Amino acid sequence: MNLYQLRYFLELAEKRQYTKAARQLNITQPSLSYAISQLENELGVKLFEKDGRTISLTDCGRDLAGCASESLAILDKGIANLKRKAAGAGKIRLGFLRTLGTDYIPDLASRYLKQNPDKETTFSFHTGSTGALLESLNAGEYDIVFSSEPPESNDFHYTPVMKQDLVLIVPDGHPLADQYRIPLSETLAYPYIYFDQSAGLRYVTDLLFEQIGQKPEIVYETDEDQVIAGLVAHGFGIALVPYMELLLRLNVRILQISYPECQRDIYMVTSRRHELSPAAHHFREFVLTGLLDTPTAKAGGILASTTTALADTIRYLNVLHSVHKPLSDR
Repeated sequence: MNLYQLRYFLELAEKRQYTKAARQLNITQPSLSYAISQLENELGVKLFEKDGRTISLTDCGRDLAGCASESLAILDKGIANLKRKAAGAGKIRLGFLRTLGTDYIPDLASRYLKQNPDKETTFSFHTGSTGALLESLNAGEYDIVFSSEPPESNDFHYTPVMKQDLVLIVPDGHPLADQYRIPLSETLAYPYIYFDQSAGLRYVTDLLFEQIGQKPEIVYETDEDQVIAGLVAHGFGIALVPYMELLLRLNVRILQISYPECQRDIYMVTSRRHELSPAAHHFREFVLTGLLDTPTAKAGGILASTTTALADTIRYLNVLHSVHKPLSDR
């Protein structure tokens, strides 16, 4: 028994004439007769009986018609769903660092949906630290992750997609609060709130201090940049963090590091352990194509940093901060 036989059977049951059914199926009448005969022989029952100039279903034929019709409907629905998914329909599960959630990820997802209105795509959004994101990615909970560079492993495919500026934050009234730019070496006199070992930024900040051949005094560690910012605002220390809008609402001053260059690469990461769904694959190709279309990429680099003219931005924000209290104090 095969699907063709069942479809032929249902068509003949509806038309009740071999000639009409064969014409509708675009096959010859002998081919239809042979298919029905083979089906009856396999099942060991008669499915049709003569009814004047037409034929009608036997009791066994009616039984088969019910289950065959239901089964083929389910199968056809499944096939149609798979074709939709192959065309890019379905849910894309994104994991990303919290600092990317206010602009970068929403912008990517919005542009993808606008450029692909017929793909019936939806997103689910999840945040976390780099370590947690990569663990969930390998567990199959996410399709694509945007994070710091993964550790050396055969588990991941990853591509740099953007640069994110790191800034120094100090509490109001700190000896460095009146500065706008400062070498990293001149911050060593003050205790640091640092990213812990589970955070992707721990490796990045360690490398920055290695470049100047010094190590900071670390008084507190955590994996959350927002927690670090809050601790700095309350005078627990100073910190290097990604530039984020939250800083504008806290009692902190933002300083640019003049040396070494304080940026980190953000990577788009997929797992080698799991096959991407067609929807996730299409989205990944969309991101990669966008990289190739940027002026920076055409010049041999990757996407530009998240802020432009950072020094001027910091100078403006700190002047504004000195005139107006932060929102948290209003």
